[in-house]
Amino acid sequence: MDYYAYELRRLREAAGLKQAQLGEIIYCTGSLVGMIENTKRVPTRDFSERVDAALGTDGHFSRLVGLVLRSVLPTWFQAYAEMEARAAYLSTYQAQLVYGLLQTEDYARAVLGVRGEGDLDAKVAARMERQRILDRENPPLMWVVLSEAVLHQEIGGREVMRNQLAHLLALQSREWVQVQILPFEAGAHAGLPGSFNILRLEDEHDLVYTEDFVQGYMTANPQALREGSLRYDHLQAAALSLEKSAALIARVLEERYGDHPGPVGRAVA
Repeated sequence: MDYYAYELRRLREAAGLKQAQLGEIIYCTGSLVGMIENTKRVPTRDFSERVDAALGTDGHFSRLVGLVLRSVLPTWFQAYAEMEARAAYLSTYQAQLVYGLLQTEDYARAVLGVRGEGDLDAKVAARMERQRILDRENPPLMWVVLSEAVLHQEIGGREVMRNQLAHLLALQSREWVQVQILPFEAGAHAGLPGSFNILRLEDEHDLVYTEDFVQGYMTANPQALREGSLRYDHLQAAALSLEKSAALIARVLEERYGDHPGPVGRAVA
């Protein structure tokens, strides 16, 4: 962040621009530029891309911002985020929340803002940055099993949930993202101990990741991998088919939240 701020100030001054002048060019306030130069605010990718265009810096800030946003993640989570970005296959069971890579910005803001600690804008930007792996040329194959409870737990209010469920349905157009719902009628199931992720990496050990309320735990222990894979197989078998899962999401969207999602915006910084 210090280096990003230094480079922004250096290259802005080299271009002969004051903070307010740069802000006018990239459609933000000069005070925002100043706060980023003083490391009081964390830049977003959108901000960085606009600065690159304004200063002709050939993607310099767009490359830097990925490192900046990675540093915003909790220290204990950074290693997992690195492995997640390298995974060829990612499977996850989520008992309470939509998986982070599939969250809308507003849903993520509601989740991350529960305790109100730290820079919420920076946390949200870091989560959105993680989702860029879904847009790369060779994205990971992702298989997601969500408890039906996830569809009913109203995170952020009705409008936020309406947009989030609509987003889950829209993901059906991406053949590498598969979403199944584990229905309430499944009863006791293999995911009762809690949410978990399994990452499969090319030419490396597979990994299992779990979290508690303090931090996350990642392991390549063969016994843990065997147990995690077995539990996931059972969850997939108990979950609804892809088609029935989509139908259930659509039904909850219509009956509980209304079926007309509004626009989902993204801030500059």
